[in-house]
Amino acid sequence: MKYLLIICLIVIIILIMKIIAMKLSIKELREGYEERAGIHTNTVLTVSSRDKEILELAKTLNKTIVKLRDSYNRYEHGDQEIKSAITNISHDLRTPLTAISGYLELAQRQDCSPEMDKYLTIIKGRTEHMKKLTEELFEYSIVTGGEITEEKQDVNIGKMLEDCIMNYYPALKARGIDPVIDITEEKIVRNLYPTYVERIINNLFSNALKYSSGDLEISLSDDGRLRFANSAPNLSSVDVSKLFDRFFTVENARSSSTGLGLSIVKIFAERMNCGVKADYIEGKIVIVVDF
Repeated sequence: MKYLLIICLIVIIILIMKIIAMKLSIKELREGYEERAGIHTNTVLTVSSRDKEILELAKTLNKTIVKLRDSYNRYEHGDQEIKSAITNISHDLRTPLTAISGYLELAQRQDCSPEMDKYLTIIKGRTEHMKKLTEELFEYSIVTGGEITEEKQDVNIGKMLEDCIMNYYPALKARGIDPVIDITEEKIVRNLYPTYVERIINNLFSNALKYSSGDLEISLSDDGRLRFANSAPNLSSVDVSKLFDRFFTVENARSSSTGLGLSIVKIFAERMNCGVKADYIEGKIVIVVDF
């Protein structure tokens, strides 16, 4: 009986040791899998255990890791190809469109019948629209490529906003929009990318021209909060929640927009660690950027 107890005790100890070893091996596999799933690496899982089932588990997990890696590589390669194609196509379109615009301008200076002048005006409008879409697609392909081509500088937000207001004022007046402007007298200076800040403000103006039903409020507070607000009865809270989505457009804007303007605003703001949000308040679309 004594020997039987000793044998049972030895077996129990062996089983306990085996269970502990298996738990350690499983923990080792789990940690290794989490590490390789979270980073781009060519290494596979290794395990110290010689247990057949544990080794089979490691083999199965490694097959999954290899498949995931291959899928990721195909996705990354395809994504880069798409961006490259957009960049090349939009770049190739810019030259002939510029030439067409030039010849149209020359044609409009010639003596022509009222009917022909009407046709030329229509063609010029469509050409300008194509140029705008091409520029947006080219810009989008660049900004999503992760490249920053300038150094951060001290940017006077108020001054840049005033310059943009002056540039857009004729377009606003042409739309019958008389903006209500409230810019702090405080000098708001931030260390940011000047091109990004300018593009953010320009795209906010373009968005206001696109959606406004006749009013526009622009304000810059002492703490650097830039706010654009305008009535937009054709929008809804659901539409506004999607305004920063890539390629999203609403019905009344599909004919004149790629849906990239506010997506680019979000990309640039996030790259500079600036907050950006859009709300729909009492029939108004309100977009805020915190510089």
